[in-house]
Amino acid sequence: MTTCNPLQVQAFNTADVAEQIRATPGWVQHYQQMSPGHFAGQIRYLDLQGVEVYEEQMNTRVEQNFSAPSGALAFCFDRSDNALYLLNEESRNIWITPENYREIAVVFGADFVREHGLQVAKLEGLFMAPLNCGQNALFSGWLSSNLTKLSQAADPLDKDRLTRQLLEDCLFILDNAQTRLDRGGLQRRHDERQIMKRVGEWAADSPEDTVNLLELSDVAGVPLRQLQQAFKAYTGMTPSHWLRLRRLNSAHRELLKRRPTETTVAEVAMRWSFWHLGRFSSSYRALFKELPSETLKR
Repeated sequence: MTTCNPLQVQAFNTADVAEQIRATPGWVQHYQQMSPGHFAGQIRYLDLQGVEVYEEQMNTRVEQNFSAPSGALAFCFDRSDNALYLLNEESRNIWITPENYREIAVVFGADFVREHGLQVAKLEGLFMAPLNCGQNALFSGWLSSNLTKLSQAADPLDKDRLTRQLLEDCLFILDNAQTRLDRGGLQRRHDERQIMKRVGEWAADSPEDTVNLLELSDVAGVPLRQLQQAFKAYTGMTPSHWLRLRRLNSAHRELLKRRPTETTVAEVAMRWSFWHLGRFSSSYRALFKELPSETLKR
């Protein structure tokens, strides 16, 4: 006789990208806010003991530099374009989400991957590629509605049965998506991903470093034009704009950490190469919807 184990969905509302990171432990992540507004996010999380389900929402554009937990295999369904993205610990990259972004992910942990003989090595070339399939939207919608039901304790589900269904559905969707791949487009995206991977690794390992456009081209190991093309494909912005937003986010983090008795807005601005205080305050307010002096007081 099968018994239904009560499952509990944890939900976290966040007001800053740093809080959004803390709500998903186990991942290597660095977030930067990339469009104006007071940040508001939410994480819903279900632990099936070996398999985890995450649903993430964010209102502003956010640059994510991340990799999945060691040994895990993650199926991430982007609900903005209904594409599936495979991730593992090696698929570390820059990813800039659109505004009002929603994603739902099924993460098979390292022990689960080994126990079920999932051959992650055979998936090389598919990681971080947009995998399209007619079932993507249906599956992600069904999974989101089940999180809602569980959070309301309205419809208890059997943990083992749900885990088996998640595995079967994810593998079925992946199999269907592979038959629709554009191999030429996949190769181009792979080349761009390698460029952005080098930039992403530098950004994650040196989150507080200041760098200029030519130095960023050296980090990527490609000519400036090729770097610009990769940035356009992956982020929808120029490298110069990305660097400026990155410096604004670094200043924002420092102002949140310090007290008015420890530093001034001018000192922080100059530390991040903003030499005109008025322009810095204007750009800062446009992005974070408050003056840097207000952040420092807060």
